[in-house]
Amino acid sequence: MSRSLDRLAGSVPPTTGLAIAVLAVSTSAILVRWSAAPSIVAAFYRVLFTTLLLAPVAIWRGRNGFGRLGWRDLAGGALAGMALAVHFAAWFESLAWTSVAASVTLVQAQPLFVAAGAPLLLDERVGPRTVAGIVVAVTGMVLMSAADLLGADVLGPDPTYGNALALVGALAMAGYVLAGRSIRQRLPLVPYVMVVYAVASITLLAFVGLEGAPLAGYPSREWLLFLGMAVGPGVFGHTVINWALAHLESSVVSASLLGEPVGSTLLALALLGEVPGLPTVVGGVVVLGGIVLTGRARRRGG
Repeated sequence: MSRSLDRLAGSVPPTTGLAIAVLAVSTSAILVRWSAAPSIVAAFYRVLFTTLLLAPVAIWRGRNGFGRLGWRDLAGGALAGMALAVHFAAWFESLAWTSVAASVTLVQAQPLFVAAGAPLLLDERVGPRTVAGIVVAVTGMVLMSAADLLGADVLGPDPTYGNALALVGALAMAGYVLAGRSIRQRLPLVPYVMVVYAVASITLLAFVGLEGAPLAGYPSREWLLFLGMAVGPGVFGHTVINWALAHLESSVVSASLLGEPVGSTLLALALLGEVPGLPTVVGGVVVLGGIVLTGRARRRGG
């Protein structure tokens, strides 16, 4: 089984795997929208169930992977896990205080933080073409949200606080990507994600306790949604993203994640009947253009 997984992973181009991951995480917004549970509870069970789903693989490969974990790797994985938990907690909470459009736009500013941190923390060169691609993609995100951002009556009860939380989510996501890129270059996927997801689960459980949200008493439909979040955005989303970080620069992975709102918009149209307006459509095209520019910049060395 272990060797079969290795051969399968080796046969998939990193860019293809990243595209699959972006499609998978694009389902997250739909699943969360369908769920009636508190957002912090949904985030906790999403990460917890992802950890449990990967546990059999981790046990199967335990002697080959976990023996290579040093204190430095454990510390880095723990920091990445806490960053992932903070990302979920801050972003979901921001949605209660500002508009969805503003929250999504600001939380997707994470490529700019990754581009700033990669040369300092990873010694990765971020060339002008890559920067241009990231700027174009972020511009597309702003265009997608232009209607709501310009409407003062839809910004939420406390937009300043909500927008600040969204930026905290963006910073946390950038830290998660940078930590993953650093550690994944020397550590196998399964041991790394098990450490990250376990720490994220524990951190989110602490947040649930602080909020006083119930962990039980939900109908079977909610548990199926939690499981769906784990299988789609969890296993095929974030886990594949962590796999891609061993093969692609952090700036490329980070910019590609800007495709998530585009995918979520298309799924909302098909499954929720939410028809996007012209700014959303134009912005989606610009986002995709920015991702293409970033990918071409990587192939050309900058």
